Amino acid sequence: MAVRSLWTATAPTLQAAALSGSINVDVAIIGGGYTGLACALKLANNGTKVALLEAQHIGFGGSGRNVGLVNPGLWMEPDDINKRLGDDYGNRLYQALSQAPAKVFGLIDEHQISCNATPKGTLQLGRGNSGLAELDRRFNQLCQRQAPVERLDAQQTAGYLGSEHYQGAILDHRAGTIQPLSYAIGLAQAAQTSGCQVFEQSPVCNLVQLPHGWQLSTAHGQVTAAKVVLATNGYSSDLVGDLISTYIPIHFFQFATTPLSATQRQQILPGLQGCWDTGLVMTSIRLDVQGRLILGSIGQIRDGQQSRFLANWAQSMLAKLFPQLGKQTFEYCWSGKIAYSHDNLPHLHELQPGLLTTMGYSGRGIGPGTVMGEAMADHLLGQAIKDLPLPLTSPTSISWRRLKEAYYETGADIYHLGQRLL
Repeated sequence: MAVRSLWTATAPTLQAAALSGSINVDVAIIGGGYTGLACALKLANNGTKVALLEAQHIGFGGSGRNVGLVNPGLWMEPDDINKRLGDDYGNRLYQALSQAPAKVFGLIDEHQISCNATPKGTLQLGRGNSGLAELDRRFNQLCQRQAPVERLDAQQTAGYLGSEHYQGAILDHRAGTIQPLSYAIGLAQAAQTSGCQVFEQSPVCNLVQLPHGWQLSTAHGQVTAAKVVLATNGYSSDLVGDLISTYIPIHFFQFATTPLSATQRQQILPGLQGCWDTGLVMTSIRLDVQGRLILGSIGQIRDGQQSRFLANWAQSMLAKLFPQLGKQTFEYCWSGKIAYSHDNLPHLHELQPGLLTTMGYSGRGIGPGTVMGEAMADHLLGQAIKDLPLPLTSPTSISWRRLKEAYYETGADIYHLGQRLL
């Protein structure tokens, strides 16, 4: 099975050339994902002269490969965030990220971004005693924070999902789904309209600190900037220090069927909510706007044997979840990298004076990436860095990083094999 992304196949095109020659700007941004784009858009809207350089194409990394669930918060439960960050920053981060879906959908409306935005909520699905206990904990913590959520029983969950596989769920009315690559491209187009210079196929090969700023070099050009934002997250290189060692890259794959029939679409996710579950290795479920059923989990799609193994898992899961569908044909399959930090929290770093980065979204990138991109722009526009949603921290290397990466990938494969055998 050839690797082919649904999002790439259905996204609009962006007009952006490679950097050629020399330019001078106030802020240079490295990386064309949500963080860099949201930062660029806000800066440009406020009169800052900005250039954004993307090594491949806009949304090439996780921003163009994820499930497209626009969720509030993080994977981590709210109480655990407070335990890690303390009540001040914990509450501050919770408030910022609880409003993240509204921020995303607001930008989509403001800039008329065509990305199949569907703000109809998302479902966290629970199965078994541990899964239902996790739902109860999260639901209680969200209720204490006055979040607009519902705790669904097994019958209600089956009605929303079209499957009796799960015994309960949390419906979060703040959330929704998008075409994730189209959202990234829409942000880039909006930034261009506001005056940002966006360059694709322009990997930065050298970054040098000057007496009063920075010089960024590509194969065919240079940018001189007073400030730099590094927004490469899980697709970082060794351009600045050893940032690669600060996160574990974990791959997430997805399979998309051909469009379901009108009758099937009335039965499967009729409310168009996107879903993920409490499994030891998470499974995601959603429909796209054409009615394709998209199933995802941890693992890396490659041409050949690995694709067949994961495709067989996906067929097996579809048979368990939706036996009424029968065997489906997969039209697309793809994967991308998640940057897991050492504590599963995103981190804000000032690597050098005038060089900022936020990294480690740990599988929750759309809302947090948008929020933290704008937060870094706020700082560059004059807000004190201590007032941002995250504390300023130093990069922390993860011991035995490569071994842990292999452990997670092999463990996920064993888990998927067990699910098939069961």
